[in-house]
Amino acid sequence: MTPTLIHEMSVALEKYFDLMYDCDVKNFDSVFATTAQLHGFREGQMSCWGAAQYKEVLAGRTSPKAQGAPREPQVLMLDFTSDTQALAKVRVRIGDMYFVDYLSYHKINGAWLVTSKAYHREA
Repeated sequence: MTPTLIHEMSVALEKYFDLMYDCDVKNFDSVFATTAQLHGFREGQMSCWGAAQYKEVLAGRTSPKAQGAPREPQVLMLDFTSDTQALAKVRVRIGDMYFVDYLSYHKINGAWLVTSKAYHREA
């Protein structure tokens, strides 16, 4: 990992944390690739959403920011496979819920974008 890669990924992760907190979907395309998929269990069943569906979900959500909820982002792990692929494990608070997300990133046209998100809601 070079200092440049670490800095670029820090910026990308901050954009992700901002989006999770403020749900401002005008920034969605600077965080998620249009081909991104999200996987996780909802009500005991595995679900898979495409980027467009997730963007709609965020657009319809009352943001943690609007609720005055605390913002508690954590980067738990960061691993670079190459200068164009990375994996981040993060914890994010959404209202009174905590999620652990595995975010696969690819550098596409010079921008680090989430191409896959696997999420887990902590009990």
